[in-house]
Amino acid sequence: MSDNYFDEGRKASLAYWGLGQMMKGAGYAAAFVIAIGLVLTVVWAVGQMLPEQSKQAPSPYGALEQPLAAQGNDFA
Repeated sequence: MSDNYFDEGRKASLAYWGLGQMMKGAGYAAAFVIAIGLVLTVVWAVGQMLPEQSKQAPSPYGALEQPLAAQGNDFA
């Protein structure tokens, strides 16, 4: 066989380098997404371990959800 079989030209070398860089970036992005998923899974698991009474607390936005005018008023 020829000794030049594995010799690659400048264009091929640059193309393989670019592909490698894209795959490296995709790997970093996948690791980041998996890390976020793991953090959210841990938060969900901790929430599942809490007692049921802690999940039935009143809304912290109660003051925002109240009507602006009292019932029986001309504005209500």
